[in-house]
Amino acid sequence: MSLPPGLRRTPMAWAAAVMLASLVVLALVGPLVWGAAADRPDASAVLQGPSVGHPFGTDNLGRDVLARVLTATRPSLLLALAAVLLGAGAGILLGASTAVLGRRARRLTAGLINLLLAFPALLVAMFLAVVFGAGAAGAMLALAAAGVPGFARLTQTLAAGVAGTDHLAAARVLGLGRLRLLGRHVLPNIAEPLLLSTTTAAGTSLVALSGLSFLGLGVQPPGYDWGQLLNQGLDRVYAEPLPALAPGLAILYAALAFQLLGEVLAGNAARRGPAPRMPAPTPAPWGSPRPKAGGGPAEEGLVLQVEDLHVELPTPDGPIRPVHGVSLALRPGEIVGLVGESGSGKSLTALAIADLLPYGARVSRRTLRLLGADLAALAPKERDRHLATGLAMIFQNPASALNPALRVATQLTEAVRAHRGASRAQATAEAAEALRRVALPPAVLRSRPHQLSGGQRQRVMIASGLMVRPGLIIADEPTTALDVTVQREITRLLSEIRRDTSAAILFISHDVALVGEFCESILVMYAGTIVETLPADRLADGARHPYTRALVASVPDLTADRDRPLPTIDGAPPDPLTPAPGCPFEPRCPRRRGHCADHTPPLEDLAADHRVACWYPVPVAADPETVAAS
Repeated sequence: MSLPPGLRRTPMAWAAAVMLASLVVLALVGPLVWGAAADRPDASAVLQGPSVGHPFGTDNLGRDVLARVLTATRPSLLLALAAVLLGAGAGILLGASTAVLGRRARRLTAGLINLLLAFPALLVAMFLAVVFGAGAAGAMLALAAAGVPGFARLTQTLAAGVAGTDHLAAARVLGLGRLRLLGRHVLPNIAEPLLLSTTTAAGTSLVALSGLSFLGLGVQPPGYDWGQLLNQGLDRVYAEPLPALAPGLAILYAALAFQLLGEVLAGNAARRGPAPRMPAPTPAPWGSPRPKAGGGPAEEGLVLQVEDLHVELPTPDGPIRPVHGVSLALRPGEIVGLVGESGSGKSLTALAIADLLPYGARVSRRTLRLLGADLAALAPKERDRHLATGLAMIFQNPASALNPALRVATQLTEAVRAHRGASRAQATAEAAEALRRVALPPAVLRSRPHQLSGGQRQRVMIASGLMVRPGLIIADEPTTALDVTVQREITRLLSEIRRDTSAAILFISHDVALVGEFCESILVMYAGTIVETLPADRLADGARHPYTRALVASVPDLTADRDRPLPTIDGAPPDPLTPAPGCPFEPRCPRRRGHCADHTPPLEDLAADHRVACWYPVPVAADPETVAAS
């Protein structure tokens, strides 16, 4: 029996291979070779001890015990494998569903799993065997049902690590159904540990099934398995131990073979190295509590209209509101930059628009319209479809946003196949065209994400968004992990897509220089709210909010004095757990007055295209470096 190269040098692997091969041979040829001797009674050889003709003796009808043990290999193994496969299949589906279910269904499913785990599996199997009726089918179903909770809990734990990944969030943005999310994005990423657990559970299932037969709840005469043979030989174990030991040794041998196989597979997986690291398990169901329909008045010609957006997140120390009072609007073909320090609420704003907020988050808004449709007024399925076809999300890290278990072709074509009913060939042709538009060859369709460079993966993410022909593209720091050359290529590509498709782009970044060069208008966020909006060409010398001026001043250039430290913004953003009244930037602001600490400034118009939330805006002629230094 040939072994995989990684297992060839392992003695345990050879032992497992030989033992499993012997069990397979016995299961195939046992009934053919020894079946007649196992079923032929002999009145002259009743209850004989070991002899040359009968190495393990005979039973109470004179049948050869060794022949019966060898013949029982097939039913014993088949019933045990059927029980573990049924239990594993049901448990895996139940546990994995928690990664794709909604908030209420997830909570009910988790509660059901916890309830089932409260009962010992063996006692459950014995009880169900009585309920289903004594026999092979009843014992198999009882063991399968008893094994479901264990597999469900293991799968639930593993699926939690996938539920928080960017690639599952990206698949949700595409509006894929739960079954497709489960089969394409959850199960392939947790298949290896589940396979190992199923393999080792086969040995346990064999022992448990033999135990039920030993108690008279399993296989019934005239059929027999190792458990029933063990029961029959137990009556004379003190006088003739071999007839009782023979089926016991067979059970031990088979269980050990499955256990060794599990150990070998686990060791081989460890030698291949760890799986791609997932973010810490954080529950992240699809959707969040919905506000009631009925937003503010719609404005004609807008791709995205958001008014008075608030996001509240639960924490161990109480709820926080990292986004509050955010309003923005994008027109077709417009590129708007959203900038601010880390933690200012940029990504949460994008996730709230895309309906991807984490578990427990609450969102409220006066208006949220995408392509003219009020999302709060749509039915859940209609809203999900509208988001999937009208909005594309480009995440910061394409390595985690792309599913490592799937080829690029699968990840690009599943959205159009799910929403437009396109055939595989048509979807593949469209995927090749989308790759061509982002300057990638069609051969990339056959690749997996780990075979591509960072820039190529980001291009694949953009191509995935283009497959649904969206009206809005949200690019959440798409160039952060890329070098300067690739950054330029990605921004140039987005500009070309905007020009060719008239899609609006919300470009989120903390790189003020890049946003100022790439975008047409800028939204500046601080402490969860927008503090200034202005045209991009006036960012360098026309910003009026002290925070915006300090951000601009902190961007280094080639003329900076290398002997002096780089400009920074003193202090730290406010603690969202203890928000203070007044302007959130007041503790760090060089222009603060007593009025700033008590009253929050509104976002007011300074010009037709310039708004600022500050009681004492910086004069236009002020030098940004002077403002930051002061």
